[in-house]
Amino acid sequence: MSSYDDDHIEFDFFDEPETEEAPRTRRRPRGGGPRRTGPPLRPPTGIVPLARLVGLIAIAIAIVVAFVFWVGACQGKSKHDEYASYAAKMRTLAHSSNALGGKFETKFTSTLKQSDFASLMQQYAQQEQQEYDEAQQVRAPGPLRQIHQRVIDALELRAKGFAALGDAITQWNPKSDSSTTATANTLTSHGQLLAASDVDWEQLYRIPATQMLKTQGVTGVVIPKSSIVPNTDLVSARSFGLLLTRLTGASTGGTGASGKHGDALVSLVANPGATALSSGTATTIKVSADLSFVATVQDSGNFPESNVVVHLTITAGTSTIKRTQTIPGVAAGQQQSATFGNFNLPPGAFGNRATIKVDVAPVQGETNLANNTATYTVFFTLG
Repeated sequence: MSSYDDDHIEFDFFDEPETEEAPRTRRRPRGGGPRRTGPPLRPPTGIVPLARLVGLIAIAIAIVVAFVFWVGACQGKSKHDEYASYAAKMRTLAHSSNALGGKFETKFTSTLKQSDFASLMQQYAQQEQQEYDEAQQVRAPGPLRQIHQRVIDALELRAKGFAALGDAITQWNPKSDSSTTATANTLTSHGQLLAASDVDWEQLYRIPATQMLKTQGVTGVVIPKSSIVPNTDLVSARSFGLLLTRLTGASTGGTGASGKHGDALVSLVANPGATALSSGTATTIKVSADLSFVATVQDSGNFPESNVVVHLTITAGTSTIKRTQTIPGVAAGQQQSATFGNFNLPPGAFGNRATIKVDVAPVQGETNLANNTATYTVFFTLG
C-alpha cells in the first residue's frame, strides 16, 4: 500500500454516537411507599384560597385593634385611679383643716382665759404642722406635682399663723394699754397668714389642679376646697380688739368692764327688694326662692360686745318658723347685721295676716331691754 492509501484509512470504530443526557432515575421512597407518577405539585390558585388569606388578615387586624383599645382602656382606668387616690388623700387633709377652722371660730368668739386661748392656738399649730408633714408625703401624679407644692405652702402658712397667734397672746400684758394696742396690731398681722392660706389653697392649688384634670382628660375626680377662716372679718383688727377685751375680763375673773352695756335693734329689711319693715304699719312682702331678712343691731353701750344672739320668729296662721343667728362682735357705737334665710313658707301664710318678731338677747351687764325687741305685721304674696 502506498502512503497515499495510508492517509485515507478510515477508523470507523472510533466514531461515537452523539452524547445524550441520561434520564434521571427517581428513587423510591424508603419504606416501600407508592411511587408518585403524576405531574409536579404547584401552589393552589383561584378565588377560594385568596378569600381565605384575606379572612386571616382581617382577623389579625381585628385582634390587633382590639388589643390596642384594651391597652388604652386599661391605661385610662389606671390614670383615673391614680388621680382619684390622690384626691381622696387631699380630701382627708382638707376635711381636717376645715373642722379646725370651725373650732377656731367658736373659740375665738367665746370667753376664755389668756393662757387657755394661747394654749389652744399652739395646739392648732401642731395639728396644721402634722397636716403639712402628711401633705409632703403625698405623691401627686406627674402633672400635679408642681401644683401640689402650693397646697403644702398653704398648710405651712396655717401652722405658722396659729403658732404666731399663740406667742403673741402669751407675751401680751393685759394691764398695759400700750401692750394691748401693740398686741392687737400683731394679732391682725398674724391673722392675715391664715387668710392668705385660704387664698393659696383656692387660687393657686384647687383651681389650677381642677384645670389640669380637664387637660389630662380625667373626669369624676374633685379637688377639695379648704378654708381655715370661714369669715375673714374674724381676723380683722376690730375682731382682735374684741378678743383682747374678752380675754381681759376672763383673766381677771370678773364680769366684764363696768359701765353701760347693751345692744339695740335698729331695723329689719326684707330681701330681695330691700323692703324696710315698720312696727307701726303692715308691709306686703313678695316671696321668692331667695327670700331673706336682715336685722341690724347697734351697740348702745360704751364697750364692745361679743356673741350677740338675735332671734327671728314668723307666725302665719297655725305655722311658726324660728331662726337664730349670732353676731361675733359689735364695737361700741357701731352696727352689725344678722341675715336669716332659707325659708319655706306654708300655703296658709299667703294672703293672710302674719307677724315677724325680732329679739336681740341681752348682753352681760345690760339693763335697758326696751329697744331689744320689735314685732312687725306683714302680708306674704307670691312674687
